[in-house]
Order: sequence, then structure tokens, then C-alpha cells
Amino acid sequence: MTSSKQSVLQSVPISLVVHKQSRKLEVAFDDGAVFMLPFELMRVYSLSAEVRGHGPGQEVLQTGKRKVDMSALEPVGNYAVKPIFSDGHVSGIYNWAYLYTLGRDGAAMWEDYLQRLDAAGHGREAGRDLLMTIKSAGSHGCT
Repeated sequence: MTSSKQSVLQSVPISLVVHKQSRKLEVAFDDGAVFMLPFELMRVYSLSAEVRGHGPGQEVLQTGKRKVDMSALEPVGNYAVKPIFSDGHVSGIYNWAYLYTLGRDGAAMWEDYLQRLDAAGHGREAGRDLLMTIKSAGSHGCT
């Protein structure tokens, strides 16, 4: 006997294309959905313990990932992929359901990430608040 969870059909990718220049992973699913997932979004929302921690409240805000590249994309069985990021992050595994979630909910997740960065005084560029760097440079007569 199968449970209702098991009987639910999940979409699976029919195509994965790494677009190096735009820094996006294109994922086409068998239900017709096609998502362009920015590498930065994937990196900062990795499911790895390095990012998520080992329990609630242990999450680590990822900073300075604006220019992160994907060096490789390795298959994990027939259920996931493991991106190899240019910053050395190699421990995140992205199953098909999570890739779909990133595509479907990515805009809201991105906005949440930007708000958390701002609240922590960080920027996307190099892990520190870029605005503070600019203000500091401006106070020394630089423009």
C-alpha cells in the first residue's frame, strides 16, 4: 500500500544547462516549468550544514557571494545534483524538489536574503557592507 505522499507525482528535470556568463542554472522540468536559477541564490540557500547549521537557529548568513561561479555540476544518483562553486563550497546537494522550490519561490527567497544581509550590515560584494566602504572612502576625499 502506498501513502498519499508516495503517490504524488513530482516533477523531474528533463534538462539542466549551466550558463557561465549569466551565472545561472537553467532547469527545465517535465511539467513544462523552466527556471533560471542564479548561482548566487543557489549558493546562499544551500541545504548544506555549512549554511543551514545542524538545527534551528544555527543558520549562517552567506555574504560576499555576488560573483560566485559554478565550476561543475555533478549528478547524485538519479535524484539530485551537487554544484561545485568557485568559492570552494562543495557540500550542498540539490534534489529535484528543492531545485523546483528555488525556481518557484526564488523571488521571495531572494528578497528575504537581501533583507537579512541589510539587517546584519553586510553586502553582496565582499561580505562587508559595501555602503559603509563607500561612505568611508568618501570621507577621505575619494569619490
